[in-house]
Amino acid sequence: MDAPTLQAELSVGAETFWLDVEGHRVESWFLPAVGASADDPAPLLIVAHGNAEFIDHWLPLVGGFVTHGLSVLLVEFPGYGRSEGSPSEDSVTEAMVAAYDRAVARPDVDGERVVGLGRSLGAGAVCALARHRDLSAMVLTSAFTSVATMAGQFFMPGFAVLDRFDNEAMLAGYDGPLLLFHGERDDVVPYAEGQRLAQVARDVSFITWDCRHNDCPPDWDAFCQTVHDWLAERGIAAPR
Repeated sequence: MDAPTLQAELSVGAETFWLDVEGHRVESWFLPAVGASADDPAPLLIVAHGNAEFIDHWLPLVGGFVTHGLSVLLVEFPGYGRSEGSPSEDSVTEAMVAAYDRAVARPDVDGERVVGLGRSLGAGAVCALARHRDLSAMVLTSAFTSVATMAGQFFMPGFAVLDRFDNEAMLAGYDGPLLLFHGERDDVVPYAEGQRLAQVARDVSFITWDCRHNDCPPDWDAFCQTVHDWLAERGIAAPR
């Protein structure tokens, strides 16, 4: 199935949430898992995208999760896409928490099985969420240790330079399972950043790809399958 067709099919079942974040409207999309109901609630995957992305970019990429029993919540950052406000660590965290609370209140969502998935800057958003809400697991791709280690020598979006997004400190105290991906040739967030996070995490599966930053993951279908199977091994997702 091509991306436009898949996007059209996913859009039919998608529900838009408009969140109040610091007095501004921030968008998020909920995509229910195939077969999810109040009698059979599905686990939830909360997705935070990278800096040069919007939730629109992820819509055609998450079909593998939805069709295999995971509901997906795509959360926009304040000031990105159609969302109002200004991005900051505080506003991004507030958006993630508000989206989490809205989604887990649904009868077709199992609030005991909520997973955060973040790519690049979105890894910081997921780690920030985990400071305020319980996550059954985290899946991070191309993640940095903290803004402090990145801002001086590598690219970071302007707003983030003023914030900490200290992923290393958060993961050092996180008790849940972590699935970590990183490209060996990452030209934005160096591979050593991923290695460091793998060292401090307590329960981590670290997968290395032969890719840079913007072409990771190199195979989205394989990525979705790997994530799903890893969650199934931990009893969070149903086996395919």
